[in-house]
Amino acid sequence: MRALKAVKILFIVAVAATFLGFAVKELWNALMPPLFGLHALTFWQAIGLLLLSKIFFGGYHRHGGRPRFGRRMRERWEQMSPEDRERLRQGMRCGRGPFERPAES
Repeated sequence: MRALKAVKILFIVAVAATFLGFAVKELWNALMPPLFGLHALTFWQAIGLLLLSKIFFGGYHRHGGRPRFGRRMRERWEQMSPEDRERLRQGMRCGRGPFERPAES
């Protein structure tokens, strides 16, 4: 059962990579050489460009990086006493708070 699921995932990844590779290649070749005088890309160069952008910009996240942080903070918040919660609120700097200077007239 797991082998079938792995084969399906590999197939979907291969199809997506092929589609994205051709899309990047066609868009690059349609825009960059006429506009900036750059060389045209091959399919494999387009795949390499996708991988390079993944490394540089870290896109394609499935779940993002924040939900674990939010869940952990919610658990901590629920375990705090009302006094601890108020102390935390007073220490936060969200545009207003204990470090804000009064407006001068």
